[in-house]
Amino acid sequence: MKVLVIGGGAREHALCRSLSLDPDVTALYCAPGNAGIAEVAELHPVDALDGDAVARLATELGAELVVVGPEAPLVAGVADAVRAAGIPCFGPSGEAAQLEGSKAFAKDVMAGAGVPTARSYVCTTPAEIDEALDAFGAPYVVKDDGLAAGKGVVVTDDLAAARDHALSCDRVVIEEFLDGPEVSLFAITDGTTVLPLQPAQDFKRALDGDEGPNTGGMGAYSPLPWADPKLVDEVLETVLQPTVDELRRRGTPFSGLLYAGLAITSRGVRVIEFNARFGDPETQVVLARLRTPLAGVLLASANGTLDVLPPLTWRDDAAVTVVIASHNYPDTPRTGDPIDGLAEVAEVAAQDAPDAYVLHAGTRTEGGAVVSAGGRVLSVTATGKDLAAARERAYTALGRIRLDGSQHRTDIALKAAEAAGAAGAAGAAGAAGAAGG
Repeated sequence: MKVLVIGGGAREHALCRSLSLDPDVTALYCAPGNAGIAEVAELHPVDALDGDAVARLATELGAELVVVGPEAPLVAGVADAVRAAGIPCFGPSGEAAQLEGSKAFAKDVMAGAGVPTARSYVCTTPAEIDEALDAFGAPYVVKDDGLAAGKGVVVTDDLAAARDHALSCDRVVIEEFLDGPEVSLFAITDGTTVLPLQPAQDFKRALDGDEGPNTGGMGAYSPLPWADPKLVDEVLETVLQPTVDELRRRGTPFSGLLYAGLAITSRGVRVIEFNARFGDPETQVVLARLRTPLAGVLLASANGTLDVLPPLTWRDDAAVTVVIASHNYPDTPRTGDPIDGLAEVAEVAAQDAPDAYVLHAGTRTEGGAVVSAGGRVLSVTATGKDLAAARERAYTALGRIRLDGSQHRTDIALKAAEAAGAAGAAGAAGAAGAAGG
């Protein structure tokens, strides 16, 4: 089939990379794309927020499947326009995408579906904000109700900072703080059947040790060796399926990618937020582990035939991705800096380490060179037999890349890899002791 991907970030590069490896994909297009995506797909200019323009482009290209990557086009109704043109589209309607577009709407859906989540208040006045902050106390969790590119949430012990962020939003959701580690779980759905993917964990803070400001994500890893093996089944039963069923009951069926951001609290699993699309940077590691060809799965979601799809298959390998960000990110980033070392990474990968590669996020070509064009510039991704091996490959490849003033975290998946290594060593010692006994 001919496939058109809408977007231009590392998530879309990961999608395009997987689609380019699918033998059923005969032509791959991306609009607008980026410098890295151009290596695997034919790029076309388009205003990604203009549904009619996207539908026209898809028609002109003879696309048989359109995949809408980012949240803003989905909330703007781009998927509706594509479907109205008679082309299958992977992505929810504009109305269903409000699950991400409005945190208040998501809370209402969760209440109707009986989905466990944090207690919250929706506030529109300073008095309501002060009352909510006082009710929950520190740590304060303050969320802009609308889209904010993953940076609309402030978690702080500073009451003044929490209040300032709340006052800067037109409408704000203030909720109780959820303890415990966070997990990202994606599910592909056609509005009835829900197909969960493998869980991942991302790193939101800019600096090592989870310090610094919130970002769109500085890295991720999968699988989660510390997670309960029954986690995915539990979340499917208590979160994902009830949410899809509730949206269908309301007359706003959700098809596409349902992303649940979860907290594994002392009181059980709680939903932090929903997104209506693949997450970035978790997509980079989840797709690196998916063995099933991607195009057929996305088309089954678009056509409502997930129920007849064979079970997904996964690689045993672990995957790690580390984000290289521009100088000053997540504040206004510096752009236009040349990026060196990409060819070297590709050359080494071709010869010695095929499981380490670079996915482009904020890049463009300028005078034949690749330069930075956004806050998050590259996602260096690698797989290995375990998290330690995947980490080593990712950071070795990252060390070959040069971008003036860039920043990255050095601790992506470190604790999980160390814990898994210690558990493995303890298990081996136990087995040796039992054998000796």
